[in-house]
Amino acid sequence: MARVFDVIEWADEMPNEIVHRFPETGPGDFRIGSQVIVRESQAAVFFRDGKALDVFGPGRHTITTANIPLLINLLGKAFNDRSPFTAEVYFVSMREFRDRKWGTPQPIPVQTPGVGLGWLLLKGFGTYSYQVKNPQQFVTQIVGARGIYLMSDIENDLRSRLLRSMTDMFGEMKGKYQTVQDILGWLDEISSGVRAKAAAEFEAIGLELKTFVIASMTPSENTAEELRSRGLLDAQTYAQLQAADAMRDAAQNPSGGAGLTAGIGAGMGIGNMISQTMGGMQQQQQGGGSQQGGGAMPSVMTPSEAAQILRVSEEDVIAAIESGDLPARKIGKAYRISREALEKFLGG
Repeated sequence: MARVFDVIEWADEMPNEIVHRFPETGPGDFRIGSQVIVRESQAAVFFRDGKALDVFGPGRHTITTANIPLLINLLGKAFNDRSPFTAEVYFVSMREFRDRKWGTPQPIPVQTPGVGLGWLLLKGFGTYSYQVKNPQQFVTQIVGARGIYLMSDIENDLRSRLLRSMTDMFGEMKGKYQTVQDILGWLDEISSGVRAKAAAEFEAIGLELKTFVIASMTPSENTAEELRSRGLLDAQTYAQLQAADAMRDAAQNPSGGAGLTAGIGAGMGIGNMISQTMGGMQQQQQGGGSQQGGGAMPSVMTPSEAAQILRVSEEDVIAAIESGDLPARKIGKAYRISREALEKFLGG
């Protein structure tokens, strides 16, 4: 014999649950006059035959055809006031779910036109909070017939919505920043913008995004490789970056290794590529009547000037000099590099 429920309630505080169905499996046998008790932090959505009939707020409610008028048509005249009927009640937690964590599983590409590589790959993390705004909409669209619906069941989807909005926000702000430091100065504005963008997506499933905070934003350690794998970095720039990495690695090798030049040119001809690029730049400068002697490479250069030609940092050039791969003369505390030495170095 089916059990008839005269009192329908869920007294648990629901610390990790968003929705709890009563009963958890199968329909419940209720009847006109049954009591529905809803706690202060809850709402109760009354369903019959897969259709939401009413939403109860906090308090004690008696099931009648007055507060659930649709029951008259669903039950029909064959049922008297005390006859049982099958239905379900979904208790929905209405508290704010605070301090939820988000992070970037993959760095977000941010365009910086004319600066550095033209792109940044940023990693970030922070917090957000949300709350059920429309219990009936949330149960109908998201929960379905599940007996228990936990925070962990939806938060991967919520984080994806937030990251999509953040990527869109960075795209709209292109030109307002050039470095990571610039972006860090805009974190409050970016947080507010992401919250405003994502709010509509949350509302579409019956939720309200209460807060969104970016706690940290840092560049990826493998920016060049990741940019190239995503098709955002041209081959020439990537080759130049590899050359700089080879210089740095050779300089840090205690045994001296096979030499810096070998590291740069191994298997790829990167030194020749840079040399050709440099020669093309000189021809362009000579054709355009450069004010600096036709754009020819100076006969004697400082490490800073050599770094500009190589498109690496001055520290990388000094490291190559100190490792013996790039010949230079030290005058006092300063190094000077001859054009012949740099050309031989580039030629491999």
